[in-house]
Formats: sequence, C-alpha cells, structure tokens
Amino acid sequence: MSDIHALSGAYAVDALDDLERAAFERHLAECPECRAEVAGLREAAGLLAETTPVEPPAELRAAVLAGIGSIRPLPPEVPVARPRPRRTARWLVAAAAAVLLAGGGAVAWQQPWSDTSQGSVPIADQVLHASDAKSTSLDFPGGAKATVTHSDGLDKAVIVTKDMPAPPDGKVYQLWLDQPGRGMVSAGVMPVAADQTVILSGDAATALAAGITVEPAGGSTSPTTKPIALFDFGRTSA
Repeated sequence: MSDIHALSGAYAVDALDDLERAAFERHLAECPECRAEVAGLREAAGLLAETTPVEPPAELRAAVLAGIGSIRPLPPEVPVARPRPRRTARWLVAAAAAVLLAGGGAVAWQQPWSDTSQGSVPIADQVLHASDAKSTSLDFPGGAKATVTHSDGLDKAVIVTKDMPAPPDGKVYQLWLDQPGRGMVSAGVMPVAADQTVILSGDAATALAAGITVEPAGGSTSPTTKPIALFDFGRTSA
C-alpha cells in the first residue's frame, strides 16, 4: 500500500478486506490525523442517518444501467506535473461513502449498489431468500430487534435491525463470526442507523454463531466486552 492514509474512508465504512483492515488498524494506532478523519466521517454518517430517507424510484437503477451503454467515454487526460492535495481527495471519497452509508434509512453495508453475483438481485436479498437460509432473532430492551440470516450455500450472513439504539458516545457496535478453532473473528463495524441491513464480512458457512459487542470507536481486533447479542447458527465445531 503506497499511501495507507488513503484507506481512511474505506475503513470508516468497513469496505476493507481482513488484511487491509489489520494493516490500517496498526497504522491508526500511530496516526492521530487518520483517527480524527475516521471519527469525523463516522460522526457525519451518524448525522446523515438521522435525515428522512427517500425511497428512489424503482425504475432508477434500470435507467442508469441502460444509460451507461450510450455514454461516450472521454479521452484519457494527460497528467499535469503538479501535486494533488491528498487530504482533499481523501475527504471527497470519505464524504461520498458517508452519504451512501446513511442514504435510504436501510443500508446494504459494504456492498456497492450494483454488487450482485446472480442476475440483478443484491447479495443481501440473495441471502435473505436463499433456499437454505436460516434465521435467528433476538429482542432487546426498549423494543429493538435484530435478526441474523445465514446461507451456507452463499457463504454469507446478513443482519437486519429494527429500532436499534445508537451505541454509547465514543463506542461502536462491532459484528463477529465465531469460527472453529479461531474464536470471534471481526465481521465489520456496524454503521449508525436504527434500521439497517448489513452483510457480515467473512465466511458464514464455517461459523458457529454471529455476535455483537460494544467496542471503542474504530472497532477492535478481538472482543473487549461480552456480546450484547449472540446468534447461534445451530451447529457444533468438529
């Protein structure tokens, strides 16, 4: 990674793979600039999540995809020998990520809008409606509810929350997959939104359970608190 600072936006929305996340978290411990940037982005995402969601028209996606084929690509630009302000570019990417994170009230986290592996069905919907999908629901004090659905065939798990309260100040909800022989492995940090649909990172087909803990801002490499929720996948380790 030639400029690890540029990963701050992707880290804030948990769009890094396990190796990139681990490398950036080591960097984050030594870089106050990146810590401030990640914290600011997450604060912005939280504010955006409080806005009133607007459901896009059903025909919008089809219209955008149809229009792509009619757009004439621009010729390549000749590089100009002048420095580009790295911090500005990073914040533009981060701000865009925050808007995507909070838009629509319910988010398919860590997945691009057109991220599909089967036709035009989003991965989250594929998991939720898979023939082998299994779901576990838990109720929280105050009426909040969370449901984890996993599909071994798709190797994915999805959590759907309803009326989930915000974590304490300076804290985040972090997702985990309980992997045989490895224990709790990070599956991403949840964005701040009461109602959301989040795809857990990692292999759900081998996991014994999924969990949620309350962790310091930015997340942890291993749980520092007891799970506030544990979703049993109904199998035992070999």
